[in-house]
Amino acid sequence: MRKFLFIFMALLAQTGLAQAKDDVVVVLDSGDARVTLINQDTRQPIGSFATGKEPHHLMATPDNRDLIVANAVGNDLMLLDPQTGRPIGSVPNIPDPYQIGFSPDHRWFVVNCLRLNRADIYSYDQGRFQLAKRIPLKALPSHMAFTADSKTVYISLQETNSVAAIDLPTQTVMWTMKVGETPAGLWLTPGDKTLLVALTGSDAVVAVDPATRRIVKRIVTGEAAHNFRSMADGRHVLVSNRVSNTISILDMDTLTKVGDITGLRPGPDDMELSADRRWLWVTFRFARSVGVIDMQTRKLVDVIRVGKSPHGIYFYNRAPFYDNLPPLALLARQQTVSLRLAPAMHAAR
Repeated sequence: MRKFLFIFMALLAQTGLAQAKDDVVVVLDSGDARVTLINQDTRQPIGSFATGKEPHHLMATPDNRDLIVANAVGNDLMLLDPQTGRPIGSVPNIPDPYQIGFSPDHRWFVVNCLRLNRADIYSYDQGRFQLAKRIPLKALPSHMAFTADSKTVYISLQETNSVAAIDLPTQTVMWTMKVGETPAGLWLTPGDKTLLVALTGSDAVVAVDPATRRIVKRIVTGEAAHNFRSMADGRHVLVSNRVSNTISILDMDTLTKVGDITGLRPGPDDMELSADRRWLWVTFRFARSVGVIDMQTRKLVDVIRVGKSPHGIYFYNRAPFYDNLPPLALLARQQTVSLRLAPAMHAAR
């Protein structure tokens, strides 16, 4: 059910947008309860508007029709047009939506309730959310990762230094295991072979074999390893290190660090990658700004001022996000071919 937030003319006045575009960068200013919109090409802010309290994470619906902003303290979901960033509706009465995610088969919508110490699982059908079950978790459920078959969601539990595995068809906890200090971001490598866990309370990512529930490797990245973003090449994933102020590049095959992006502003957190894989956008959580990194040189080339404590970031024309879902892996290979055929075009941007 859609509840329109603004009439069209008022919306234009508030956001400062004059026409629909698909090159808008959406940034969640969690500390200000606002969204900042940035033109992806000019890298200039083009407007902002209020959200509910503490918007931390965001993601598109499976049909890409809506971009969902999770207002953790506001207890609702705000719906934006994913191409323009304009508010178009809301879903009320979703308690404590700190982190959100859709299962790959689009059947389940999972909400990690950080304050309430639980995961709420909703069935999802054509824009409708129906609560299926609330699962108590101890404590501080943070990030999540889904297996490609949509049977399992892994959830990091920051306070107990653990990861929980939840069976989605039955909505039950299958197991929990200790992984290390304050786990946050989770990432599944291709084929769901390895679960990578970023340890924000430490300086590393641990690699877990989900089948045996064993830590197979500890990969030192940087202090306060926090979140992941695919490089969309089927081989490498990025991890942001919020205290070291770096982004590490991990090889998912060898489970090794193969590089670092340095010279960043304080608190690199969430990341988004342009469709041509040339530009990496990153929120600087402790610096009220967003950065743009040239992935050819691995240098920070631009910094854009935004609001307080920027967290989530998204744009519509992005590179594939996940590495363990076959359709996106195929798309990544197609984009690699495109890059080889048109290097001059990408270099000139």
